[in-house]
Amino acid sequence: MLGTVSRQLRTHPSLIPLLVFIGGGCTMSLTYLARLGLRNPDVCWDKRNNPEPWNKLGPTDQYKFYSVNIDYSKLKKDRPDF
Repeated sequence: MLGTVSRQLRTHPSLIPLLVFIGGGCTMSLTYLARLGLRNPDVCWDKRNNPEPWNKLGPTDQYKFYSVNIDYSKLKKDRPDF
């Protein structure tokens, strides 16, 4: 299959940018999915030791990918301990 792709790229060099952008998009989407699976507090991989990982988050923990107006270092705790 790689031989066919390399032969097509040699005969049609205008396909190279298309291949680069499709490969970059696939890489970025897989990276984001991995980040969601590893860093999101809603995902629990170990249910025996930590069944509710979202309860251990403090008010200053930033788990969002991008936050526009919120400065997490200045937030105060406004919820009860369980």
